[in-house]
Amino acid sequence: MKDHEVLERVSRGDEAALDYLYKKHYKMMTRIVLNNNGTEDEAKDVFQDALLVFWQKAVSGKLVLTSKISTYIYSICLNLWRKELDRKGRLSSEEVEQTTFQEYEKNERIKIITDCINQLGDTCRRILTYHYFDGLSMSDIADKLNFANTDTAKTKKYKCKKKLDLMVKRNYSSHDVLD
Repeated sequence: MKDHEVLERVSRGDEAALDYLYKKHYKMMTRIVLNNNGTEDEAKDVFQDALLVFWQKAVSGKLVLTSKISTYIYSICLNLWRKELDRKGRLSSEEVEQTTFQEYEKNERIKIITDCINQLGDTCRRILTYHYFDGLSMSDIADKLNFANTDTAKTKKYKCKKKLDLMVKRNYSSHDVLD
């Protein structure tokens, strides 16, 4: 079929003409997306959206072709994909900013807790550091600090944690430490 025939048929709502365009130009149009960091599914979506735009303009009677249909659809695909890449770039940038902010907040909370732990006595500092930062079990902590048993280590940890909580509450607002 010639372009003017295809345009005429599509403008009358002939879906067979649209299918013809789909089959004829699928590989060329999807290559735009695939060659520019897109997936097969994204390529299909962009091409289908481009055909929809073409169909809507043709049916409305507002489409005046000054080039081949393939060139016109190609430019629609290219513009749609550029918009999608721009949207992805903004989302990616926002995700990076959010991750950076969350990491900053986490580091600030760790700094506050570490500062307070360092103000505690040596035994409390060691117990809490071993437990929360080094991930040691209570029995390992009891062995390292020569406590009589694991229960003694648990009791000391509980008391040290209470002291730490009071110190944090006294020196910092909940906004500084909590989400």
